[in-house]
Amino acid sequence: MAESENSNSVRQPLNVDAEPLKLSELLDRGWKIFEEVDSTNEPLGSNSIQVKVKRGVQMLEEASRMVAQLDLFSRNEELEEIATADLKYLLLPALLGALTMKQTTRDKRLEIVQTARAYFMDFLRRCDEYKVSPFKLPDSTGEKSFPGPTNLVAMAAQRQAKIERYRQKKELEAKLSDVRRAVETGQADDEVTRDFYLLNVRRWVAVCLEDIESIDQEVEILKKMDMFKENAPKQPTHPPRPPMKPFILTKDAVQVSCSRLHVTVIHCDTSQSICPLFISEWSFFIGLWNVMFMQFY
Repeated sequence: MAESENSNSVRQPLNVDAEPLKLSELLDRGWKIFEEVDSTNEPLGSNSIQVKVKRGVQMLEEASRMVAQLDLFSRNEELEEIATADLKYLLLPALLGALTMKQTTRDKRLEIVQTARAYFMDFLRRCDEYKVSPFKLPDSTGEKSFPGPTNLVAMAAQRQAKIERYRQKKELEAKLSDVRRAVETGQADDEVTRDFYLLNVRRWVAVCLEDIESIDQEVEILKKMDMFKENAPKQPTHPPRPPMKPFILTKDAVQVSCSRLHVTVIHCDTSQSICPLFISEWSFFIGLWNVMFMQFY
């Protein structure tokens, strides 16, 4: 009996760990991982952070599949009809997109930002259907022309929209800080809890709109970089140059040059066909000629 009890006590933790996480646990843990990664001082490309990002993405993806299977949201219902406990699951696509943007694989950067944009657009479409907050839904393709320097009206409108979103986000964050403590400590009633999740959803609307603008600009740059790499001319490979040979003056060349200058050349052995004179020796004869020239003139 004692032996069987010991074996059960060992196996029990393994069975607990093997149990799949509940939907609320998947969302809460994935959300917590994002907040930890977003506020960490460690390099984003470090192995420990990337492992945490991957684990958070997997949890949120599993939670999204469970939400789809449970069919928690419908286009035929209003925002007020969603249960308070289910409101937080509206954040799943936004958190997935934000965690996806934390991945740092350079050769897959274009794929990463496009995947994150798809998550953000999914979140914004659902918020637009439920009329969570007034905003203009971005273009689904992302292929839009940015206003040039001459289109001052469009530039001013974009700037004003960014300022307004920033102001709204700061107001929502200030309200969130007031109700967060009550929700985290479990002292909030249903009304406060509902307000807390709605404030989070509206804040993430502003965040996703900003991130989509940044992604569209980055995608345009990444595509141009890929085109530049494909069309870049290949530099031809030059064969290695042979080493330079030392400069040598032969006996005959020295005699001809010096005979014109009335200079006697040092006699070389006639048995040799070539009498090599290096540059230092040739400089001696040039100096001698200069001295004789100065004496005559």
